[in-house]
This record gives sequence, structure tokens and C-alpha cells, in this order.
Amino acid sequence: MKITEPSPGAPCWVELATKDPAAAKVFYHELFGWRAEVVPDEKAMGYTKLYLGDQLVAGLSGLMQPDQPTAWTIGFHTADTDITADEVADADGKVIVPPTVALDWGRFAVAADPTGAVFSTWEPAALRGVDLRDEPGALGWVELATRDPRAAAEFYARVFGWSVNTGEMYTQFGLGGRDFGGMMDMSDQFPAEVAPYWMPYFAVADVDLGAERAALLGATVTLPPTDVPDGPRLAVLHDPQGALFGIHAAEAAR
Repeated sequence: MKITEPSPGAPCWVELATKDPAAAKVFYHELFGWRAEVVPDEKAMGYTKLYLGDQLVAGLSGLMQPDQPTAWTIGFHTADTDITADEVADADGKVIVPPTVALDWGRFAVAADPTGAVFSTWEPAALRGVDLRDEPGALGWVELATRDPRAAAEFYARVFGWSVNTGEMYTQFGLGGRDFGGMMDMSDQFPAEVAPYWMPYFAVADVDLGAERAALLGATVTLPPTDVPDGPRLAVLHDPQGALFGIHAAEAAR
């Protein structure tokens, strides 16, 4: 699905911060076919745009702080970064990086929800966000893992206006009648030292082949290919530098 206009509150950007950008570029090129273009502007400090063909699908940077982990961050669209940052604070979230201008691309902020999961907001200008969603090699589902699902659901409904569809086993987030992400309760499933987090899933044509390929490239398969009841086949991995991400069957492949 090509993105023509970003939808307020929807996932619109995904970005990897990694301790080894060069190795990450090789890994994701071999896994998804992504092409890396380093932004020539010195102010971008080596920031890299990742493309699938001519479609922008992600961003990549080195670590900006000594204590910054190697991790993927999901960005959600906002029409006004300042207003959204204020709403985050009013809803008991934490603004980690205040509204900041990113060249002529737009403005962003980095925040954490009340349960500690980190995300970003994106107010587009020249860079609208990703060009492609839900197709092999592009961002698909997004998932929150948290120890306080109720607090998280209330927070995101308030800040972004998401619908919250709670089932017996899983909660899904949506906008305009279409679910785009979900929420997993970490209770009794994760060690206490694992902090809540957001994780991107990238669509692939074949989950089994994708997981096998990732492992051959040095990734760790955290959850082997699994069929989800009423959902797609998926797997969860850590890339060779430690960033957590998932892969799931693209809709056309289901």
C-alpha cells in the first residue's frame, strides 16, 4: 500500500538507532532488499534513508547518547508536535526530547508513555513519512509490550484518539475503523528487568524463509515462525546489533 497522505495518529515513520550503522545497512539490505542513502547535509550527521526500490521505508542513525540502546523507534503522525507533546505530559507521559526541527523534513519529539515504552511523534514537512506500508519489505503491524495495559490504552486513546479493541488474548489499536497495531501484556512473560517497548513488524512474503535468512545473516530468532489465531504467521528477531523487530506475512501472502 502506497502512502499518499499521512493519517493523524497513525504510524508514519520507523527508525533504527544502532551502534554499527554500516553492519546494519548490510543486514537489512540482505534481508529486505533495502537501499541505503546517506543524507549529504552535514547537519544530518550521517543520517541514512532506507529505500525499497524508490519508496522510502525507514531511517537509520548511529547512537546519539552514550546510554542509548540499539533499538527501533516507531513514529506517529501529528499535525502539531507542540500540542502533542503537551498532551503527552498532561496524560502522565514523559517528553524525552522536546519538539525539534529536523532539517526541512519536519519536526519531531521523543516521548515515553506512562508505562515506560518509548515512541516518537512526527510532524511532516518535506518528509511525509514512509512511502509504503503493509507490503513485503515495508512496515506492517506495530506492537506495544507493557505491564499496565489499562494505563497504556487510556494514554494512547487520549493522546492520539486511537480505538481500543480488547479481546480475550490481545488488544488492538485502530483509527477510522482499521486496526494497525496491538498491545501485549508483559505480566509473567518477561523478566522484571525488561522495560516496556514498542516493536515494529515488517511484512514479508514468507515468514519461514525470512526467519531462516535472518538467522543466516546473524540475527537471533527470539520467537520462531508461529501461526497466530485469527492473525498472520509471524516471527520475532533481534538483529545482529541487538535491535528487536518482527516479521509477519504480508496480506497478499496470507
